Amino acid sequence: MRVVLSCFSLVLGLGLTAGAQQPAATDPAAPSGQPPQTPQQSAPTAANTITRNVSLTVLDGVVIDQKGNPVTDLKREEFHVTEDDAPQEIRNFEVPGRFTPSPDITINSTADLDHLAPRAPVNIVLLDEFNTRFEDMAFARYSLKKWLEKQPDKLDTPTMLIAVDLQHFTVLRDYTQNKDEILNALDHHFAAYPWQAHQFAWVAERYTTAFYSLRRVAEASIGHLGHKNMIWLGRGFPTLDFTRISVDDQSHVHSAVQQTVNELRDARITLYTIDPAGVMVNPGEYGNGARLFAPFGGDPDFQSLARATGGRNLYGRNDVDAEIGTSIRDGSSFYTLTYIPTNKTWDPDKFRRIKVTLDRPGLTFITRQGYYPDRHAARPNADGQVGRRLASELINAGSSNMAYDAVAFTVETSPTDINTLKFRVEPRGISWYSPKDDKPRLTRLIVMSTTFDRKGKELKHDAKILQFQAPASAPATGRLNIPLGFEIKFDPVPKAVRTRLVVRVEASGRMGTADLTFGPGATASSSSAQEPTPAQPAADKDPAPTK
Repeated sequence: MRVVLSCFSLVLGLGLTAGAQQPAATDPAAPSGQPPQTPQQSAPTAANTITRNVSLTVLDGVVIDQKGNPVTDLKREEFHVTEDDAPQEIRNFEVPGRFTPSPDITINSTADLDHLAPRAPVNIVLLDEFNTRFEDMAFARYSLKKWLEKQPDKLDTPTMLIAVDLQHFTVLRDYTQNKDEILNALDHHFAAYPWQAHQFAWVAERYTTAFYSLRRVAEASIGHLGHKNMIWLGRGFPTLDFTRISVDDQSHVHSAVQQTVNELRDARITLYTIDPAGVMVNPGEYGNGARLFAPFGGDPDFQSLARATGGRNLYGRNDVDAEIGTSIRDGSSFYTLTYIPTNKTWDPDKFRRIKVTLDRPGLTFITRQGYYPDRHAARPNADGQVGRRLASELINAGSSNMAYDAVAFTVETSPTDINTLKFRVEPRGISWYSPKDDKPRLTRLIVMSTTFDRKGKELKHDAKILQFQAPASAPATGRLNIPLGFEIKFDPVPKAVRTRLVVRVEASGRMGTADLTFGPGATASSSSAQEPTPAQPAADKDPAPTK
């Protein structure tokens, strides 16, 4: 295997523009087993033309009756799917509860989830503290506690708790089934007063934070194969009259909507929005536009994002704890249907509408309304320059305390130099380019280090691009089981006590993270990585990352 290494500097900027688009990648690797190789430094090569594989559309949805109660006893033949009015053949069908965690296991982290219940459904509760009045957020937290206190000590569904303001994206508690740990995290979280929510000058920042929060959750959780039920407690978008902003700004927002819907779809996230403002919205507190537009903003509003993912919008009620319970209940009642679209054309701006009908009268299948065809992952250009979208995605992963689990790897410091790190990236998350002219297949990784001081302050981002070439004997198509081993020497950073490592597969855009405390012989692994067994290829009995 031949490897080339190059460096690039991150552009620290926020933006919703896409990076240079290149063809999509082939499927991730499957078992065969090759020894790790050591990279040698040289110049990167240009992008290669690769083949596209057939995409599989996954529909997660809940069936409700006329009273809004879930129905869980339907059979495959009772569902009928159309895409843009064209009938589709249902290839796979899963009933609700099929992958609920077994009672004899307990989930207390993302690593536990990936190893013990790789297809289990999960709940992600997000507290929106940048667009919501302080008093309303206090009521939302009270309602969440009220709902949790009625639950058994061990929750049926692993649940994560996140809080977001304009300066911070904080995982208050990683996935857990321990009710008391979520309550404890909620009690120890002190929210700042969101004064920016009352000033029009901060509208752009609040919009950006909403989009980035959704996309950060999607990018981090895409490695988990199970369905994610995301419950957004707060108003989501600021109220804005789009007729008063420029055409370019409108275009940027709609592009961001497309990108966000796609990423939520790919990560199998269904969004539920709960507005804690209650029955009446005071225009003096949320602005005069709040009584003219939907409760989650203007056009496009946050409701449209929820509906696009197959979720619901809950508002205009004071029993927020019951609304939370409805969202949780729906999340445990999802059917999953998959089909291969009959439409083979590719237009990234054409929204494909999905409709699902049922034979049984009086029932409704709530699922996502459709999707935009895949937009390719953001990548560096031929000169190694990084666009704003790629830079922001890398920086989000590097600065977050949320585990990214789509790429499994282990890392350790050299016993003689703490600035030299030894990586082993497991094959399942790696996508390979397929060049023309019978050339060997290749893949590229982006590896970034973000260092922190003792107080948790970010010190420096340092990123490198590595290119790996598969052996000439590797098949031209299909999966490869080639783990990637390499060493990287990062520049020393004074006062750094720990680093977060991000490994991103260039072709797919998927990422894994690991946190390493500096010191001789220190080791760490991404949440989806287990300790590698020497000379043993990865198992291929389950689609979940197993090393």
